[in-house]
Amino acid sequence: MQRFPGGRSAALSLTLAAVLAAAPALAADVEVAGKRIPEQVSEGGHTLVLNGAGLRTKFVVKVYIAALYVTAKSGDAAALINSAEPRRMRLQLLRDVDSKSLDDALQEGLRDNTPKQELAALKAPADRLSQLMAEIGTAKTGDVVDLDFDARGVTITGNGKPRGRIDSPEFARALLRVWLGDNPAQASLKKSLLGN
Repeated sequence: MQRFPGGRSAALSLTLAAVLAAAPALAADVEVAGKRIPEQVSEGGHTLVLNGAGLRTKFVVKVYIAALYVTAKSGDAAALINSAEPRRMRLQLLRDVDSKSLDDALQEGLRDNTPKQELAALKAPADRLSQLMAEIGTAKTGDVVDLDFDARGVTITGNGKPRGRIDSPEFARALLRVWLGDNPAQASLKKSLLGN
């Protein structure tokens, strides 16, 4: 076996070179609808990795790019919904959307993916979501809304500015089902968010 200075073998040097060459590709950003989606984000001292990202359309109109960030990638929707680990759903607006339209879409998603009895029990947090969306106001093209999920609930941020928090693990799971539930906002978007 050929030796290099310092006693390293050729095979080890080649392996190290291959790993170093591949490293930048592992952390490469992705592109959706012409927009750059970061491979990683930081939340509360945690580094979250991109699980998947896709385009939300309505009547062929591009509405937003959704990107799901997690601590460990998974293609299992139920595991992601029920996880106690930090997760972030980032919505990057591709058109102006008034807060009522955004809230209506989220409330519809909650109704479509939550049994009636459970939905009734979640009325207070659902009303709080409506209030937080109203405070955000009209989301402009390019605006970013982050929904940060944890074991205690969900925090809502608009363009990096904290808007409020809903402390309800049950509501956080219900809200994540808007995109990952059995009747998601858009089936192709759910597939993309799951990394497929």
